[in-house]
Amino acid sequence: MTASTDAPSTPDATSGQVDALLVLSFGGPEGQDDVIPFLENVTRGRGIPRERLEEVATHYRHLGGRSPINDLNREIIANVEAELADRGRDLPVYFGNRNWTPMAEDTVRQMVADGVRKSAVFATSAWGGYSGCAQYQEDIARAREQVEGAPTMVRLRQFYDHPLFIERFASDLREAIASAAPGARVIFTAHSVPTSADEAAGPPSLGGHLYSRQVAEASRLVAEAAGVADYDLVWQSRSGPPSVPWLEPDVVDHVSELATSQGVTDVVIVPIGFISDHVEVVWDLDTELIDEVRELGVTVTRCATPGPSREFARMVLELLDEVETGSAQDRPGSVPALGRNRDGARCALGCCGG
Repeated sequence: MTASTDAPSTPDATSGQVDALLVLSFGGPEGQDDVIPFLENVTRGRGIPRERLEEVATHYRHLGGRSPINDLNREIIANVEAELADRGRDLPVYFGNRNWTPMAEDTVRQMVADGVRKSAVFATSAWGGYSGCAQYQEDIARAREQVEGAPTMVRLRQFYDHPLFIERFASDLREAIASAAPGARVIFTAHSVPTSADEAAGPPSLGGHLYSRQVAEASRLVAEAAGVADYDLVWQSRSGPPSVPWLEPDVVDHVSELATSQGVTDVVIVPIGFISDHVEVVWDLDTELIDEVRELGVTVTRCATPGPSREFARMVLELLDEVETGSAQDRPGSVPALGRNRDGARCALGCCGG
């Protein structure tokens, strides 16, 4: 089935109220039998060997084969619904994924059955670039193409510098610092990507690097709000072959180097690149990092992620307000217009409305 194409699915369709909100995310396995099929969905078309999938599968199997991500997204949805109820607004909130059930296409079919004509879409990524932004645009387009009568779908903007996102992270960072040893080193971390992908994501006049610039800016804003003058920014969770350059340094390598060369014994890790405690947090940071540096005498204190908070839910509704009024909120830190990045430039990938 092919949906009609008379209604755009870009951030330029920004006027008027929507009659639904779709929370669109990455997806994760719900049991041991789901792990390999899920990873095959994630890596489809990339030529990843089976042995590499089995290696990554051990991270999920360590957690009982169940990723926390779906339940965490349901928690976000429950908080958004509570905020809507506080506003006295009856707006249905739907949940769809790219790689596992509930799949976005199936959710859009349910929306059609429910009579939804126009929906806002909140993608659970704060960032620009392909995997953080453009791929979600592709998910929206694919779902609309496969479902006859699919609603108009309006993507909410990137939120890496939204004041509520920054304030929640800063509050949690202050709490983490207070619980750590005095003088603990503060380290921000986000998911690594191939350097070629990072270089491609952004206007040529700025030399690309949209994703890493946004992560750096979010880290700066959170550190400033938390009163942290000195910090490091590192990367994690790379999955490509060693021959392909990815953003570095790796968080485990960096903390190990701090311990051996500078005698650092305490670090506070801020998972700035993640909104909730899914596998890249509970395995890569809470398990692998802690295990690797324990023998070096390093104690790791991990800052919370903002997704479960009511501030995060309020942010989602502020982004929705921007779509329904047709203009961004006039407040410090927010982007100057829908589909634009903090620096006012359009994404060269073309996923931000032109």
